[in-house]
Amino acid sequence: MGEVEHPADMSVEPLPKLRESQPELWRRVVPRLIYMGITLVTLYILWPSLVAVFRSWPDLLQIRPYWYPIMIVLEAISFACVWGLQAVALRTTRWFAVGTAQLAGNAVSRIVPGGAAAGGAVSYKMLSNAGIRGGRVASGLTAASLISTGTLFALPILSVPAALLGRPTPWSLSEAAWLGGAVFALGFLAGVILFHYDGAMRAVGRGIQWVRNRLFRKRPPMHDLPDTLIHERNAIRTTLEASWWKALLFALGNWLFDYLALVAALAAVGYTARPTLVLLAYAASMVLAMIPITPGGLGFVEAGLAGLLVVAGASPAQAGVATLAYRLVSYWLPLPAGAVAAGLHRRRYRRRVATT
Repeated sequence: MGEVEHPADMSVEPLPKLRESQPELWRRVVPRLIYMGITLVTLYILWPSLVAVFRSWPDLLQIRPYWYPIMIVLEAISFACVWGLQAVALRTTRWFAVGTAQLAGNAVSRIVPGGAAAGGAVSYKMLSNAGIRGGRVASGLTAASLISTGTLFALPILSVPAALLGRPTPWSLSEAAWLGGAVFALGFLAGVILFHYDGAMRAVGRGIQWVRNRLFRKRPPMHDLPDTLIHERNAIRTTLEASWWKALLFALGNWLFDYLALVAALAAVGYTARPTLVLLAYAASMVLAMIPITPGGLGFVEAGLAGLLVVAGASPAQAGVATLAYRLVSYWLPLPAGAVAAGLHRRRYRRRVATT
């Protein structure tokens, strides 16, 4: 327990403290006001698209009920893969602690704008309360986040060749699942190569660096990205030790089953088009979800994913209903699940919390 600040301590030299705190107060308030302004402007721009999407809420009742358990199971497996990734990175078998901490942290990060830091802090505290050392929690969560983000940004790169080579014919659910499995296998192979060969990692770094320098010619050119990537990869490899391949499988499985939940939502509304375009739309929507303007990309993902699905061949009505069904199981349902997980975690580890 921290020390209680006494009223006597607070009364010493109040005016100087007030004057000193004003600049600090402005430094905190002004960026938040600017942030809120950007959010409001962005939502104003997206408002017509959002209205069109959310107008489809009543149509969710027209989806046959058995599709919802399918989507929920696929999304649950996706979350379980995140738990597996974090458990490997933390080198622990305390799945209950890892799972409840991830669900609670995920819920917080999707409620607060730009809440990734807040969600990470919640997960850190809960895992520490469960008895996992703070240093291991910090390094493990960092490694898990880096490998998860890396696999996410690899999805568009792997999806483009599939989109170019895919056949322009209607698809079935099984064909979309096979496509996801193929991208999963390619992603794992690419990860093995990047984990083991410095030359491959440097080549990727040079490519990204070249694109960045071309796009931002007015900024000072970047020269050290390949070395930075090598350093970060070595840090991840040190944290994961011999279990790096398990972490890679779990990270890819997270995105694979989340993608399949979207495929199930599309199948539920009778959408038929090229699955490769759906994969591209999914990858783009996941990148949109990382934009820290609205909580969990709320608004960005709905408008962006629905629009991309229309480009992929869905009707506006199909795209809107499928997007809402997918976001129901991937965004909204995990929020109450996070609250329940936090309560269960606190109930199990309350003695440890009370003594720290």
